[in-house]
Amino acid sequence: MYSLIENSTKESLHKELLKSFEGCTKFYFNVAFITISGIQLLLEVLEKTEKDGIAGQILTGTYLNFTEPRAIERVNQFSNIDLRIFETDKQQGFHPKAYIFEYPDSYKVVIGSSNITHSALLSNIEWNVRVVSKKGTEENTLFIEKILASFNELWSNSIVVTDHFLESYTENYIYVKKKENIVFSYSANKKINPNNMQQTGLDNLADLRDAGETKALIIAATGTGKTYLSAFDVENFKPKKMLFLVHQSSILVNAKATFDRVDAFKHKTTGRFFGDYKEINADYIFSTISMMEKHYMKFSEDHFDYIIVDEAHHATSPTFQKVLNYFSPQFLLGMTATPERCDDDNIFEIFDDNIACSIRLNEAMEKGMLTPFHYFGITDVEGIDISDQKLTVDQLAQKLAVNKRVNFILEKLSYYGYDGEYLKALGFCVNKEHARYMAEEFNKRGIPSVTLFGEDDVHTREKRIKELEDDDHPLQVIFTVDIFNEGVDIPSINMILMLRPTSSPIVFTQQLGRGLRKYKDKEFLTVLDFIGNHQKSFLIAIALSGGNYNKESLKEAVLNDFQDYAGENYIYLDEIAKEQILNQISNENFSSKKYLKELYREYKRTRNGKIPYKLISYLGEELAPDPMNFLEYDSKVKNYLQFLQKVETEDSFLEQAINDEILMIILSQLTSYLPLKRVYEFAVINYLMKSEFISLEQGIHEVKKFVNYADVPTLKHSFRNLNQEFQDDDKKYIGINTRLFILDEENMVLKRTDFFSNKLEDDATLSYIEDVVKYGLMRYQEAFGRDYYNVPHLKLYAEYAMTDLATLSNSFKKKSSFRGAGVLRSKELNTYYFFVDLHKEPGIDERINYKDKFINQKQFQWESPNNTSLDSERGKDFIDNVARGQKIHLFVRKFKKVDGLTMKYLYLGEISSIVGTHVGEKPIQIQYELQNELPYQIYDSFEPDLNNQ
Repeated sequence: MYSLIENSTKESLHKELLKSFEGCTKFYFNVAFITISGIQLLLEVLEKTEKDGIAGQILTGTYLNFTEPRAIERVNQFSNIDLRIFETDKQQGFHPKAYIFEYPDSYKVVIGSSNITHSALLSNIEWNVRVVSKKGTEENTLFIEKILASFNELWSNSIVVTDHFLESYTENYIYVKKKENIVFSYSANKKINPNNMQQTGLDNLADLRDAGETKALIIAATGTGKTYLSAFDVENFKPKKMLFLVHQSSILVNAKATFDRVDAFKHKTTGRFFGDYKEINADYIFSTISMMEKHYMKFSEDHFDYIIVDEAHHATSPTFQKVLNYFSPQFLLGMTATPERCDDDNIFEIFDDNIACSIRLNEAMEKGMLTPFHYFGITDVEGIDISDQKLTVDQLAQKLAVNKRVNFILEKLSYYGYDGEYLKALGFCVNKEHARYMAEEFNKRGIPSVTLFGEDDVHTREKRIKELEDDDHPLQVIFTVDIFNEGVDIPSINMILMLRPTSSPIVFTQQLGRGLRKYKDKEFLTVLDFIGNHQKSFLIAIALSGGNYNKESLKEAVLNDFQDYAGENYIYLDEIAKEQILNQISNENFSSKKYLKELYREYKRTRNGKIPYKLISYLGEELAPDPMNFLEYDSKVKNYLQFLQKVETEDSFLEQAINDEILMIILSQLTSYLPLKRVYEFAVINYLMKSEFISLEQGIHEVKKFVNYADVPTLKHSFRNLNQEFQDDDKKYIGINTRLFILDEENMVLKRTDFFSNKLEDDATLSYIEDVVKYGLMRYQEAFGRDYYNVPHLKLYAEYAMTDLATLSNSFKKKSSFRGAGVLRSKELNTYYFFVDLHKEPGIDERINYKDKFINQKQFQWESPNNTSLDSERGKDFIDNVARGQKIHLFVRKFKKVDGLTMKYLYLGEISSIVGTHVGEKPIQIQYELQNELPYQIYDSFEPDLNNQ
């Protein structure tokens, strides 16, 4: 039996090897290369073979000097594994890749292109063939006999790993690596081109300028190439004079070096303006804000055509504002990885709320822009009880600062190892006392360590960072509390130690991100997270799944070792930690008032206790909670301010706003559109914030600021929607006296009502209204980009409520007509919408007998409503929709409700009936082909319930 194994979201050689170890009685590996990055991925399963007494033979070689000495040393520590080395010379290479598993009644051989390295096991384009042969049969017997005979012959001609061999090989390995580093150097003639993220940003910047915009903001994770993106855009814009503003001179030097590498600027002069450098006559000037603030009057207001503000979250400071308010460039670009660090939430206003690019950590990881990580969630040492949620920070630190925990941490550090020759680690602690204790204990045990805190001056910070990065300096570990959350980078970091319980996915992600910047020869980052019996350990799962707050999919992620989220990363939770986290997720009600209040308070803590009065602040934070979920807090909560008033009961500022009945009506009406599934309504509202009316012609222009195409029928529908023609009668704010807009049907002009206009003139309330509108538009841009999705306006694999189709199809008058329906039809569009619940609740769900399920990633089985006959028009449409000119869109969700909260449907695209596959009637069972093959991650997430249909 043969099959091909490739590295993909569905499978990988790593998954195949882990599966192959199950039940084997012996294993034989014959691979040319072994690295610590590959061995680290197999440590747990190899340790299990050692405990179970399963013998193994591993043969590797010295070919091309690629096998790492530390990997040889680590494998040699397993008592059940015989390790030998095949020594190569100039005449003979050694390049096999074969994994042989013996079972009581069969053999399995995986043979192909993959060595034991991180990339080969997880992400490289690799072809490996799996061959399974039963013992005692002729099938593949000759193949198995030949491969075992060949292995044994090579084994007999190989050498045993001795201390002398390892010492000699290590010495030669280091010598050759240093020699190779001299050979490979940067080529000045090599053209640097934009990556995918940068190209998207460049396209969006061009579209914004075409729409008349003069400012924009780029939000992108550290290490994703923001500076190169800005350089490419300057190349496109071709300014005569450019200013690059930074708040630290170290950033300035790197930025100038980046621009100097771009070919297009060879005919431009670049200059520095900081310290003793005053090269102000250059075409493109790189300046610190402190220097420019002192000397900006030396330049005319329009001297610079293009200004870039790096680390733009500092742009709200008085110093930056003085400089930016003086100059009037043709274009202003801001760049930041952390817009949430802005002190007063108006960073978006500075750049006119134009986000040209927003790429977060998870997306950056998916696109291969950052270094992959190997995360190990380790159950903490026995005897330390941190389950009491009332523990103070100091009490928690005292419990964790014990000698046996230090020994346990060092034991695991030695066990898992790290990438590279030298340990370069950050350890995140509970408080300063805990950090000092850890540094002291590590130093006692021979691991040079220091602490670094927020109050340490810039000189001390820079000194410690340089020491850690210097291979010739003994420093190996910096222990800190949270200063590295703020964007301080040490690219060479190869180890992160999470030594305190995770209380926030946001903080966890910030700390993880400190080690993900790419660096020369850095293959991966090791993350050791010591998980105690903390009551909020499940927050780790939310962080590792990219901010997934869906209970059921979160449980699946933990059970499947986050395979759908990990990508090139490797995530491992030991069984005790996994069970604890699963129990916590099962017992937590993610929609309860208690949980939502705690979620809000934790987010507030990440903002240093500052109340997030604006919705827009949530868009600036990696893994921030979705504020729309807070509207589930209470049935009376119709807008975000009403939620805030529930949790911030003593805030007089909020109380004044809440008592403004008209403001509450307006905010509730605007909030009812959120989150936006199409941009038309809010593009129109955005214009009407400053103008009393809008025509169709102007409306098309406004919509095109956010999408690359706009159609008149949808705009007319949005005018009518804003005119409240489609609102259900149970909306409390319905009524001619509380409308925000009214439509002049004859001239097709939408007008602002006095009811709305009066509040726009009130500065105290205007900011709240603007916030909802800006949040809606910016969140839409993040979710849907600038693409046009036609009518119905549906994005593949986006989530929708059934009532969303009332708007998106331009067809339905009332949203209430969608309630409880499993099949909807839009006659005008010749379109059906199928809404399917895969999980049926016995005794509750009237569709319990319907056998809706996926046959595979391309085929779906669906049963019609019980009253559908074969000779009815609907029945004929279902059976042969293509021939009858009827489109069918499929929406699927696993559960109707979780913790009492109604779930949304995942849009899976159009489907076509497979003619001749229908059986029965009332209901009719029909097989459909999906127009878009379902990605394996989505198919796999549905699969557990499907097997029980």
